[in-house]
This record gives sequence, C-alpha cells and structure tokens, in this order.
Amino acid sequence: MQADWKEGFKKKQVGVSDMTLLTTISNESINDNLQKRWLNAEIYTYIGGVLISKYKGKNRLEVPPHVFGIAESAYYNMNAYHENQCVIISGESGAGKTEAAKRIMQYIAAVSGGQDNSIQEIKDMVLATNPLLESFGCAKTLRNNNSSRHGKYLEIMFNGQGEPVGAQITNYLLEKGRVVGQVENERNFHIFYQFTKAASDDQREQFGLQGPESYAYTSVSNCLEVQNINDTEDFGATLNAMRIIGLTANEQSEIFRMLAIILWLGNVQFEEMDDGNARIADTSVTDFIAYLMDADSATLQKVLTTRVVETQRGGRRGSIYDVPLNPTQATAGRDALSKAIYNNLFEWIVSRINISMKPRGVTSHVIGILDIFGFEIFEDNSFEQLCINYVNEKLQQIFIELTLKTEQEEYVREQIKWTPIKYFNNKIVCDLIEERKPPGIFAALNDACATAHADPAAADNSFMQRTAILSSNPHFEARGTQFLVRHYAGDVTYNIAGMTDKNKDALIKDIFDLIGSSGNQFLQSLFPDRPDPNSKKRPPTAGDRIKSSAGALVDNLMKAQPSYIRTIKPNQNRSSTEYDSKAILHQIKYLGLQENIRVRRAGFSYRNTFEKMVERFYLLSPSTSYAGEYTWQGDTKSGCVQILKDTGIPKDEWQMGVTKAFIKNPETLFALETMRDRYWHNMAARIQRAWRNYWRYKNECAKRIQRFWKNNKEGLEYAKIRDYGHQVLAGRKERRRFSLLGYRRFMGDYLDVNGENALGTELRSACGIGTEEVNFSSKAQLLISKFARSSKPSPRFLVVTSKAVYVVVSTEKDGQAHFALERKIPLITIKSISMSNLRDDWMVFNCNASEEGDPVVHCYFKTELVVQLLRLTQASINVSIGPTIEYAKKKEKKQVITFTKDETVVRDDVYKSHTVRVPSGEPPNSVSRPPPKRKPGTVRPITQGKLLRAGGPSNLQSSKGAPRTKPAAQPLPGKPATSAAAAFQSPPVARTPPPPPPPPALEEPDVEQYRAKFAFEGQEGEISLKKDDVVELVEKDENGWWLVRKDGQEGWAPNNYLELVPRKPKSTPIAPPPPARRPPPSVPPAANASSASKNTPSPKPEIANVSAKPVAVFPGIVPSNSSATPWKKPTANNTTNANSTGSRPGSASAGKPPPPVATKPKPTPPQVATKPAPKQPGKPPIPAPPRPPVGNGSAPKAAVSRPTAPAGQLDLAAAVGIPSFF
Repeated sequence: MQADWKEGFKKKQVGVSDMTLLTTISNESINDNLQKRWLNAEIYTYIGGVLISKYKGKNRLEVPPHVFGIAESAYYNMNAYHENQCVIISGESGAGKTEAAKRIMQYIAAVSGGQDNSIQEIKDMVLATNPLLESFGCAKTLRNNNSSRHGKYLEIMFNGQGEPVGAQITNYLLEKGRVVGQVENERNFHIFYQFTKAASDDQREQFGLQGPESYAYTSVSNCLEVQNINDTEDFGATLNAMRIIGLTANEQSEIFRMLAIILWLGNVQFEEMDDGNARIADTSVTDFIAYLMDADSATLQKVLTTRVVETQRGGRRGSIYDVPLNPTQATAGRDALSKAIYNNLFEWIVSRINISMKPRGVTSHVIGILDIFGFEIFEDNSFEQLCINYVNEKLQQIFIELTLKTEQEEYVREQIKWTPIKYFNNKIVCDLIEERKPPGIFAALNDACATAHADPAAADNSFMQRTAILSSNPHFEARGTQFLVRHYAGDVTYNIAGMTDKNKDALIKDIFDLIGSSGNQFLQSLFPDRPDPNSKKRPPTAGDRIKSSAGALVDNLMKAQPSYIRTIKPNQNRSSTEYDSKAILHQIKYLGLQENIRVRRAGFSYRNTFEKMVERFYLLSPSTSYAGEYTWQGDTKSGCVQILKDTGIPKDEWQMGVTKAFIKNPETLFALETMRDRYWHNMAARIQRAWRNYWRYKNECAKRIQRFWKNNKEGLEYAKIRDYGHQVLAGRKERRRFSLLGYRRFMGDYLDVNGENALGTELRSACGIGTEEVNFSSKAQLLISKFARSSKPSPRFLVVTSKAVYVVVSTEKDGQAHFALERKIPLITIKSISMSNLRDDWMVFNCNASEEGDPVVHCYFKTELVVQLLRLTQASINVSIGPTIEYAKKKEKKQVITFTKDETVVRDDVYKSHTVRVPSGEPPNSVSRPPPKRKPGTVRPITQGKLLRAGGPSNLQSSKGAPRTKPAAQPLPGKPATSAAAAFQSPPVARTPPPPPPPPALEEPDVEQYRAKFAFEGQEGEISLKKDDVVELVEKDENGWWLVRKDGQEGWAPNNYLELVPRKPKSTPIAPPPPARRPPPSVPPAANASSASKNTPSPKPEIANVSAKPVAVFPGIVPSNSSATPWKKPTANNTTNANSTGSRPGSASAGKPPPPVATKPKPTPPQVATKPAPKQPGKPPIPAPPRPPVGNGSAPKAAVSRPTAPAGQLDLAAAVGIPSFF
C-alpha cells in the first residue's frame, strides 16, 4: 500500500483546509480563512477538487507539496476511468501559475513509471521544455521576475500502461512587442541577457557579441540585473535543455545567429536628412547584420530606409515607386523585422520540440497542462492586453460551463433534488470581443484595417468610430481615444492608438524579398509562406489567429476531464510576508470562489453512468459478484443501489438520476475506492494463503518422495546397469548364480579409486590418471605366457576410465607392495570382446595387432565390465559369444581357447593349456531375482497444509455451513458476453487418447563451425582449405593450430585463417536405418554412485554382431564393417585438453613450426574529390561596443580583423515545416 503524502506533514490545523467546510460562506470569510493559513505558511487550500495556490516567494520544495494532490488525482483518474484529463491553471500575472505547472510535470514524470529508455527520454524532454521555453518566452515585468509572456498547453500522451510515450506543446500569443521595447525597470526575454553575458569566446567572435549594455533592445529599460536570477547559470541550463531535446550543434548555432541579428538590428539608428527622409547613421552596423544574414548590405540598407509602392488602376498593376521613409517609419520597419524573426524563431523552437517528443507508441490517453498568461491590468493597456484578457475570459467561461452552469443543468436533466445557485456568466463579455454578428471588438478592428490599411492613424480613427455601435453592451464603454471593457476580473481601459497596426501584424513585401535573397537557409526556413500579391483574399489578422487558437484550446479542454488550480497573488511587491487583504478580496470576487464553494457544497462531487458505476464497483457486493464474476441479473440502476446498500453508504450521500449515479462527498468516493483496493488485497491474501497451504502439502509429499529416493536411487541406478547387462548377453551365455541375486548391484568402482582409499590412491598414482573419474575397478587375472612354458593366470588390477583400460601389477619388495602400470589399452583400440557361452569368467579384448597381443582376462564382474566398456564407447565394441575364443597371442600368432563343461569342478572354473573346464550354470535366459522385501514401517499421516474442508470430500455433511451455490456469470454492462474467468480459459477440446511418446532423440553435438578466410595448402597431417570452406572445430591448440574436420576428414589448420560462423537453430536429426545385426539395449546414463545423479543423455549404442569377423582398424583407414573410425573422438565427448599434443596424431607435422601465413591485402579506398567551399563575403568589422543612443545618435566604429568566411548553413526547411504566424 502506498504511503499517504499527508502523513509527512502533521501540522497543527489552522483555518479550514477545504473551504467547502466553512461555516459561513462569503467573500470575507474566504479571505479570512486564506489569511490565517497564509500566516501559518500554508499556501494551498482546497475547494473540493479546485486547488487555491497563493504565491509566496519561496522555493516550492520548501513547503508541503499539496499541488501534487491535483496531479495525482488527474493521473489516477486517467488510469482508473480511462478518460483524458487536463489541469487548468489560471490567475493573475505573478501568482505562481508557471511554478504550479512545473511541479505537476515533475510529479507526473516521477510517478508514471516505465523502465524503457524511450520512456525515460520522453520524461527528460518534457522536463527540459521548462528551462528552454522560460528562457525564450519569459521576462522580468514590474509584477513578476519570471513572467510568462506567452501561453502554452502541454499534452503528455500515455500508453495503456500509464507510461508517457510522447508529448506536444501548443503555443499561444507570444508578446513579441517586448523584443523591441520595454517600460522602465522591465527586461527583454531572458535569453538575450543569458546570451550576451555567458556566450563562449567563439560565439562572441563569430557573432560580434558584446554585453547587454551595448544593445538598445536590452538596455533601453535600464534593467540589466534581476535579484535571484543568475543569467550565466540559466544559460548553462538552457544549453543542457537544448541537448536533451535533441537540438544539434548546427541548429543551436543558427538559433544564436538569429538572436545576434535581432540584437544588432536594434542598434541600427536613423538620422533625418534635410528633406525629412531617413538614412542610416552608421552603415558598419548594417554591414555586420548583412554578414550575419548572408545578404547584400546595400539591399538591407535600402529595405530599412525605403518602401516599394505599387499603384493599381482598375484592378491592374500600375507604376512602382521607391518611397523614402522618415526616421519614425524606418524605425517601425526595423522593429517589425526584429519582431517577426523572434516570433518565427520561437515558433520554430516549439515545432522542433514537438518533433523530438512525437509519440513513440500507441497513445491511449492524454493529460493536458495549461499554463497561460494571467489577467493583466496596466496603466497603458493596448492590443496585447486585450488578447491576453480575452483568453482569460474564455478560460473563465470554461470554468463556469463545467463547474457551475453545466453542473446545475445536469442536475435538472437527471431530476436530482437541487437548490439552484446564482452566478455571473461571462459569456456576454466573450461575445463582446469575439462575435461577428453583431460585430465585436475583433470584427471592428478587422473592418478598420481593411478600409484604411495604408495609414495606421486613419485606421485607428475608423476603429474609434466603429466602437460607438458597441456601446449598447453593458460591459463596454467608449471613451474617445480609449474604450473600457468590464471583464470578470475588473474594468480595463484600452488605448486605441496603434491597435489596428498591431492587429494587421504583416510584413511589407520588401522584407520578404530581403529574406528570400539571403543565403542563410535557416533564416529562410523561418518564413516558409510568403503572401501572394495577386491574391484578393485578406490575410488573417492577429485577432483572427488568437480567436482561432482560443477556440481550438477550448475544444481540447472540453474533451477532457478538468482539474483546476486558481492562483491568488497576495501582494504587488513580490513579498513573502505581505498580505494585501484588499487585493486578495478582489481576486476572490472575480474568480467566483464563493459561488464555486456553494455549488461544491450543495452539489455532488462524483457522477457516472450506471454502467460504469457497476463496472467499477460490482466487486464490493456479494449480490452482484461471485469470485470476481459479475452475477447481477437486474438492471444497472438497481445494481448501483444494491452496491451502495451493501457497502453501508448512507442514503443522504447518494442519489440516483435518470442515467447516472451521484455521490455527494469526495470522501464517499474515496471510501468506495479504498474498499475496492482492499477487496483485491483480500482476494490476493486468500489466494496466497491457499497457495501457501498447497505448497506446504506439496513440500511434505516431496520430502517423503525425496527421502525414499535418497534411500533407493543408488540401488535403482545400479539395477538399471545390471538389467542392461542382461540385455547385452541376450540369452547367449549361461549365468552364475551370484550374478542373479536380488540385492546384486553393479557398483562399478569396487576398489574405491574415486574415493580416499589407500589402495585406490596407489592405483590412481600408478595409472597416472590424475583427477580423471574411474568408471570401473576390480581385481582380475591376466593370462600370462612365458617362454617354453604354458600360459598361466596371474593376479592383476583393472582400472577403466573414459579413455583406456589400465592393467596394474603388484609386486612385493622389502615387505611392501609396489604397484606399477603393466599395460594401457586405449578404448578406441578395442574392436570387440570375445566370451564363451558357458558360465565362466573369461573374456578377451580383441585389439589392434600389436607385439603384446590381445589380453585374456579373468574377472568375476565380467558382465559389468562389458557394460561399462559399451557405455564408454557408445556401444561401438562388438560382443562375440561362442563355444571358443580366438585371440592373438603375438602379433602374427593366433590361439584358440576352448570351453567344456565339467561338473567335477567344485568352484569357478579351471584353466589349463588353452582349455577351460567349468560346471553348468543358470540358464542363459535367467533374470535377476526380485529384491528382498523390507520390513514394514509405520506410515505417518501428512499434517502440513490444509487443502480440504473439515471432514474431507467424503463427509461433506460435517462441514461448517453449507457452501454457497455459485450463481451464473453475467456479462458486464456494455461488454461482450464473456465472463472474467472465461477470458483466461481455453476453449474445450475433445479428449482423444494421447499418441505414444516419440523415442528420445539423440542430442546433436554443439559444434563450433568456422569459415576459411583464405586458401591454405596443407602438408602431411594438415588439411587443405579453399576460401569460404566451412569446417567443424575438433580441438584448439595453444600454438596457433586447430584440429578441424571437413567432409569427414580431420587435419590441422592455422587459426588465423579461420573466422567463426554464427550458429544456426538446431534441427532434429533423422534416425539412421537399422543395421542387419542384433540391436543391443540403450546404454544407461550412469555407472556408479557418483555419476548416477548426472542427467546425461543416453547415447544410442552400436549393435553387437556375434557373427561379425574381427577387423583391424588403424588411423586414417575406413573399416570394412562401416563402423566409425575408432581413433577419431566423437564431438559429443570431445574435450579440450590443456596439453593437446597428446591427442594430435603422431605425424611428422607435430613438431614442425606453422607454415607462413600471408597477410590479407587491404583495398585502397578510392580518391574523393575535395568539396568546394561556398563563396561568401568576408566578415565585416564588428561595430563598437558602447551603447548606441535610443534617439538619432550614431553608432561608433571599431576596427576588427576580418576572419575567414564561415561554412555554409544547413537547410532545415525540409526537416521542419513551420506554419506562418506573422
């Protein structure tokens, strides 16, 4: 369960935290409550779901983050109810709207989860938009040091899991007039001061940059420093935000170039000539601006001082004149160019941010955060304030529509008992500004601009005359060159002078031609659309654009479920201790808080359709649900009533409407949500409890099985090997009675060579096998032939490993036994084993012809020895059973041992002169006796776990209470007829007998394959390769040579000629056709106790053919009976030995050095022609640093060296499409 953030702030309650609980509802009581909480450092107060945020000059992290409650509510409702959300933040300028928006963004980024890199990237970008847009869109005003001079609506897009996958920003009404002028003690946008103070040396050299005091646009208001603002540190944060957003170094450079152009444009001063026309006082400034714009300096000077006028006669073009401008007109044209560049640059940055934050997945829901300029009332209010206050009127209209008007209309429509609340509806003010019929203020402005478009003064007079028709509206009053509008926030007087010119907001054709002639592609991309001189359609005005943007914003907000934050500014002095009661009371009145409190108090905080109500809370009632299934068979309205009754909600807390259920207090809804969460927790606990009981029962059973298995697994594994021995003999040999005892097990290592036995240690040392595992060890007798004497059996020790059979002889010297290795027989040299068909214990290992001959061994554990040898060689040894045994006494001398029955032999058998006499044994088809029965033990009952009810399944009558009958599941309202449980069940399938399991397939060896990079000519013991030949790796050697296999042949190749081939998916091998000889049984996977627990796959044994004749097999010669070449080790059993020379064939190439390897030639890259540099004019000298006068002074000059021409600019017009907003 998540911890409640309120638990961390257990302060003494001061005032009322939720003003719906006030005893007396009036503007004065609201003000008094806010003041009490203010003095106690409580800056947040609720009105139901509306949050009141009072600005207090502190870091928001120093105070309890109650604004997170709104963010949490919006994020929770989006995930729980699958509805888009928006947070509308409104209030006066400087009341804390931007700070509240930043905290909401931080909270959503922190709680929205998601471990994917792209999701974290989106979060970082969303947070990075704050410092970037603050630098370019905020400025210091008289009321606020960080005032937003634009509005923005940020939409964060989420996927179905509530993870952010993208975002989009919509910009509204940048105050571009601030670029060219500010009132005293205000500043231009932050970025100009950051850039001029903290730019790098390269930027200062490239753009001729100096301090902010050197530019008219940044020094005209005599405010270069602001308390608590560090422009140098903020510039670093801006650059970091650009990096996070994804702006390239070239894009950043072009942005700063545009800022430098604007700064230098402000230093262009005009002086009046004798004829009254303007001329540029210092042409070195325009020369440097032309260099930055990559344009012609003479063209720039002409555009700034003259205007091309084209006369028309009868709708046709007439003459074209160059009309000189006076200094005032030239200054206005210069400022229009500066404003247009900055406005379009800001729009480009917003569009570039949207490209970086475009959705990276499917968007399910959206949370919007509206941070827009506050209501403004200045001494001199003009067109900018009219637009800003109009947008605030639209937001207030939304607030009234959704919280007051719409809510009361819904109560009437749903027939809810309700007491109507009177409130002021500001729709009449919105109509006054935006309506066309009858024409409003914007319509009158457009008409004035259309009728007197050439002369701004005449257009203003025309607009002043047209305002007379608006006087019939009670919220409008004409006052000569001014007019008054009674806004919801107060009366505002607007000056008409300059309004029509600001409403036109159009650049002259000369400026477009100048930009079109520029060689800077970025500058051209800022002005993609240019007016068509032949078009008769009036271009949209600034009023048209702000009205259209406001309408689109309202449409977006109306599609989402809103949450509100109403910010209140405590004083006009930015003080953290001053509480201006009169100013706050005024804000309380125009924000309509009193009416809102009354509506919230008398109304219902939550309402939803019956279907969604049932879908959300049906689990809380046993009448509507059973084990997570919806079972209510009545209508949804009665289902809602049943749920609220069963949850104990009082009747006065809810009402049923016509189509919706209404819940009065938020606490009731929170209680329902808590019960719903608790239901899932309880169900999870029940499932966990049953699961733990099941596991306790299962573990108890498993312990018993494991205990039994530990006591019997070794015997079972040994018995498997014993049974395999029966199958190997296959009823062809008589058996000894001892071999058929029920408790007889094939133990394997009878001399304990794998253990710490003294004898085993001596034998391991004599054999020199190190840590290699021993599969079989036993005492035996070896038939020894001496010169001029008959052969006699002599005692020996046999040790069998995975590689060889070791014969150890023991001699006594000085009273001590000494062990020595007499013979080592590699397993790959044993081609067959010969045995008699009687019960004797003799066997012959038919090996390759050698001077030592074939060993003739007498071993009591002969059957087990044969089984181990077959297992280790993958049944490649042939087992021959007959009345005689033929063996090679010497290399070229053959001998035959005959076997006869002699019942006079008391024990075992007797060997003499190649004849073995042996008594009769058990029949060849005998099998082992059954194991002896154990003593019966006491069966203990299982006491762990509780799977059944009391009494068990056979005694249901004794259970406590009758089980509840499961009702039939019903489809949820508005959902397809599928139960919740059925969603997790697969459709029934007709039961058919399962097919027999397929035989276990052999695992193909995991072989690394390499490709030959070059051709290699092999010598003796080596393998020849062609380029791109694919070979299998058999063994790696440290000397740089690898043993590889190609087309069944093996040889050595240099490893630097080979490269690894990526592995392919394994495919099931096709079983080979059965051979003609008798198939022996499958080899058991283990031979002794130590290896019994290893889960190694059982290799398919070769077939023992009794009639097969012995065949001599040598390395490199394919045997005649089509068996595998013995000296080549199978890949599955191949192990890389540290000293691999022992496994390398004993050829002449073993000791010779590797052959020389030719170096692969590298192709020489083709020659690339040098790209010619674009021809550009040289950099002119940077104008002098002293600040130019604001009037008609001249700018001083400075001599600066002319650096080399800069590189060409990147064309971004194709990458980012920017709509025209000028």
